[in-house]
Amino acid sequence: MLRVVLIALLFPTVALAASTAQRDLAAIVASTPDRAHGAELFAQCATCHQTDGGGNLDGSTPRIAGQHFRVLAKQLVDFRYGKRWDFRMESMAGRSHLAGVQDIADVASYVNGLDQSGKRGIGSGAFVEEGQRIYAAQCQSCHGAGADGTAEGVPRLAGQHYAYLMRQMYDAVDGRRPALSRLHGKRLAPLDFEQVRAVADYLARVGAPP
Repeated sequence: MLRVVLIALLFPTVALAASTAQRDLAAIVASTPDRAHGAELFAQCATCHQTDGGGNLDGSTPRIAGQHFRVLAKQLVDFRYGKRWDFRMESMAGRSHLAGVQDIADVASYVNGLDQSGKRGIGSGAFVEEGQRIYAAQCQSCHGAGADGTAEGVPRLAGQHYAYLMRQMYDAVDGRRPALSRLHGKRLAPLDFEQVRAVADYLARVGAPP
């Protein structure tokens, strides 16, 4: 009974946060970004994501350079409203760093325009063909044949760091990415460790220069 009461008390707060996040994202998408201002704001992000937006090869910080504008904006909004969890990003997406939706639009636009051809962390290469097969069967229908995602909000996975991709797949299965659709967990849960490694290594190598 107590659990039901607590849920009832919390639900309006959760619903309000969700509706506010949706309004913020809609305002960001409808805005006219200022990339020059975004470059200034990104200086506080470069400590972790590097000046080129390439993140870290060990996957501790993701590559964000060239990611779709709407994807970047949504992730920042999710961090701001507790729909995605990382203590560093929750702080950086807060109003002390990004005062309003225009700031989010500006920095997302700047990052979207960064060169995405930098180095990427990769795996051993032993399971790449298996990873390509699994990706084609389970992921390609949404993320595209080249894993480029879409400007409408499907993330680009091609060239993302191997270790980061692995961690995000496990987070999706374990419920640590609550804003992701349940389809992700449903499709990833049956994969064993070697198969997760295979998909991550394949995606990390997609589009790499010869």
